[in-house]
Amino acid sequence: MDALTIYGLFSVSLMLLFYALEGRSVWFVLAFAVSCMMASIYGFLQGAWPFGLVEAVWSVVALRRWWFRRKAEASVQSNTH
Repeated sequence: MDALTIYGLFSVSLMLLFYALEGRSVWFVLAFAVSCMMASIYGFLQGAWPFGLVEAVWSVVALRRWWFRRKAEASVQSNTH
């Protein structure tokens, strides 16, 4: 295995892990977004631009979910005090 393949395996494995943990914390949603961007970079470097493009879109979707969940959690916390 070369370094690029190891990087790809690492980034996709992180995606799977953080996706499974998203319900536990808003920060896992952010970690999922970052790992999607890592996988996107891998796709472009490997020459599979459709994969890279789709992973970039997933990263944006996950960042949006993180932003709104973070705001919602902050709103709930401010209403309880």
